[in-house]
Formats: sequence, C-alpha cells, structure tokens
Amino acid sequence: MAIPENTTELKMELQDQLRQGQLTIGEATRKMRKITGLNQKEYANKVLGIAPRILMDLELGRGNPTLTTLNKIARPFGYKIGFIKNT
Repeated sequence: MAIPENTTELKMELQDQLRQGQLTIGEATRKMRKITGLNQKEYANKVLGIAPRILMDLELGRGNPTLTTLNKIARPFGYKIGFIKNT
C-alpha cells in the first residue's frame, strides 16, 4: 500500500471528523492506518507495537482494548486517551 499523495489533507479531514464525533474508534484507527500507507500487520508491528489481531479487532469494532492500547493507537497522530472528571 502506498502513502496517499494528499496525506496532509487526509489528516486534517480525520481531525475534523474526530472533533465532530463522526467516527468510531475502529473507523478512526483504520483511517489513521490508511494515511500511513501500511497494511494492518505493518502498522500494528512497526508503528503501534501491538499484535496485528488487536488492531484488526479494533478496526472491525470488536474487542475491548486497554487504555494502554488506545494510547498506542492515538500516539502517532498526536492524541492521548484519558478520562475527564465531571464535577
């Protein structure tokens, strides 16, 4: 898979969709991976440091990723997963 020519545009579109809550975690993860031009195995191993099966399950909306896994997935795009305390 080749890196798309319009990577900057795709990243901006992804960020807008995330801000507007238009994507599931799986959809966002798949889009993030496709922007890099890597397949699931490459992205899981080289970028995220997780098992390819975990990535596949997440992209398909299955599984129950840990907070650590979610942070690994978010990190390449400058995001961090956390909790917000309501008072």
